[in-house]
Amino acid sequence: MTRASILLVDDEEGILKTLGRALREEGHEVVAVTRAREAERIMAARSFDLLVVDNRMPERTGLEMIRDLGAGTPETERPEVVMMTAHATIESAIEAMKLGAFDYLQKPFEVDELLVVARRALEHQRLRTQHRYLLSERDEEFNHYGIVGRSRAIQELIRKLELVAQSKSTVLVTGETGTGKELAARAIHDRSAQRQMPLIKVNCAAIPETLLESELFGHVKGAFTGAITGKKGKFVLADGGTIFLDEIGTMSPALQAKLLRVLQEREVEPLGSEQTLQVDVRVIAATNRDLRRMVTEGTFQEDLFYRLSVIPIQIPPLRERREDIPALVEHFVRKHQQRTGKRIDQVSDDALVALHAYDWPGNVRELENTIERAVVLATTPLIGPGQIQMLGASAQAPSGLPSLNLRQNVEWAEKETMRRALERGGGVKKEAAELMGISQRALSYYLAKYRIE
Repeated sequence: MTRASILLVDDEEGILKTLGRALREEGHEVVAVTRAREAERIMAARSFDLLVVDNRMPERTGLEMIRDLGAGTPETERPEVVMMTAHATIESAIEAMKLGAFDYLQKPFEVDELLVVARRALEHQRLRTQHRYLLSERDEEFNHYGIVGRSRAIQELIRKLELVAQSKSTVLVTGETGTGKELAARAIHDRSAQRQMPLIKVNCAAIPETLLESELFGHVKGAFTGAITGKKGKFVLADGGTIFLDEIGTMSPALQAKLLRVLQEREVEPLGSEQTLQVDVRVIAATNRDLRRMVTEGTFQEDLFYRLSVIPIQIPPLRERREDIPALVEHFVRKHQQRTGKRIDQVSDDALVALHAYDWPGNVRELENTIERAVVLATTPLIGPGQIQMLGASAQAPSGLPSLNLRQNVEWAEKETMRRALERGGGVKKEAAELMGISQRALSYYLAKYRIE
């Protein structure tokens, strides 16, 4: 069972000692208090996985505490709640459930009853957290975890990922931008014994340095200006599962030192707290930078580099596995024709030749963008060279597309789509609208918008 943090609140000290001892023997961290106000002060400063609270207490009732907890605490920081009382009524039980309590125990009860309910509540809390992250990170399911290709390099990569998944060793995934480092991390997690636990992803480059420490390790109330409540860090949320640290090479030296301590001690210290929290989490880091060179230059800690690269995995760039381009093209055409509702039967040989000849500085991600653009602009079931437009830094911009400004690109794409549809439909609006999959009224609107005769 995963170790959990539990807050016990009851005005009878004997009950607190008995229940606290039993829960600690289960391996949980237990904080026990006799006053409701003190419990609320503690919960404002830190988070708990489970709150076990008595209903009848001198200062406030358990129902009042649950009501305030539901109104003032974000769902992601809210513990599961079990209420216990010697004054059970149907009305109070219904009210507790309406306010979000997981279960309701009537005193006197056996300690084993509470242990069973606590296990169920903590399992529910874990599933709720996992479900929330799965929804936020939900994506299409592909063969081989989204890694598409038949080349020897990709087949060897998949074999290595499956072997690595059988251990809990720290992994460092390296490769150019767009090669699929996150897919590799997901493949390792999905094949691991921890696949039922969360996979938490953190893009270190996308979070300001001043906030990254709080995101990773959490903070307590008052740790810094604006910290009005405590917050769990990503390492705690990933407890029992996997944390994926993308763009690890952008991390500051100070934060590198703190991450090194986490990897060594397997414990985190939230900002502003004097207590450490034990975590059992597998770390997968990724970068497109040369960490060895950064170590030599003194911008990346040598000890951290060796801690991260227990198992190094290199993702090959697309230009080194060009034989995978046809399979990737077929995959992305199928994916984006489903999303757009377009019918695409084939990509011409000439188009495939053009795709094969390009060096793809943006790798698989750039190829997907190129195919998505071709599908959107296609007015026939055949994608030819005319629909293949590489917009990478090393590619020549197509005529009619003067810059890579997003708004100009959208307008150009809309006008180009209408022009081709009208051309294909012999200038007949009805035919053009059907080819584009829109109504004649919508087509008339766009023709007027762009003053197309």
